[in-house]
Amino acid sequence: MNAIVTVVGRDRVGIIAAICNKLAAYNINVLDISQTILQNNFTMIMMVDVSGSTLPFAEVARALEAQGQEMGLSIRMQREEIFDAMHTI
Repeated sequence: MNAIVTVVGRDRVGIIAAICNKLAAYNINVLDISQTILQNNFTMIMMVDVSGSTLPFAEVARALEAQGQEMGLSIRMQREEIFDAMHTI
């Protein structure tokens, strides 16, 4: 199963590394990544494969959200089908 991870916050060194390390610790593979910096604001969207995760989906989502709070970022993870449904007209 795939999921979408979104990250928004002030830019600084190590954001991508920290999030990718957390995902790797849960055996979650990054399939695609797009990031940009808009006037010192970091934004990133990742497509990840959670099928091999060592934790249930909800626990990973909570862990990422908690890491975001520690880093001063907003980090959200949604199932791909829910993300697609929300963005379909």
